[in-house]
Amino acid sequence: MRTVKITLVLSVFFLLLIHTGYAQSKIGWVNSKTIMDKLPEAQDAQRQIDNLVAQWQSELAKMQNEWQKKFQEYDKKKLILTDQLRAETEKELQDMDKKIVDFRSKKFGQNGELFNKQNELIKPIQNKIFKMLQDIAKEDDYDYIFDKSGDILLMYSNDKYDLTDKVIERLTSPNK
Repeated sequence: MRTVKITLVLSVFFLLLIHTGYAQSKIGWVNSKTIMDKLPEAQDAQRQIDNLVAQWQSELAKMQNEWQKKFQEYDKKKLILTDQLRAETEKELQDMDKKIVDFRSKKFGQNGELFNKQNELIKPIQNKIFKMLQDIAKEDDYDYIFDKSGDILLMYSNDKYDLTDKVIERLTSPNK
């Protein structure tokens, strides 16, 4: 059974190899990070996100500093505190810690406000870029366009196929 699977896979591979020998593919690549860096609307969106992150990090640092001060006070006095005061202070420290964890999760968590804000501001720009890439690919008869900036790495590329400047030009020109 294993031999049949291997033979089938090899047959399909050779058929694809023969097919690509007869048909020349046109391949292009872009650097979406460069496109995002040069688009004014993407820069504005990133600035908004950076400002929110800075504000939230400042609030988080303030909460952590308050917790640290409270803990240091408690640590200095814990030996002379009554059991009841020690328990109350420990409960207060636990509540403060939980508040910090909740804040961090609410703002920076997997489905937190940062994630939602990025989707709200960045996703429409990414969709616009994707639509422009599709238009260019259809107009210029490209078979494949790769993004060099992400997880798909391209180890070698001929610069004559770089569509980054063309996408930027189209996106930033007044005749969109």
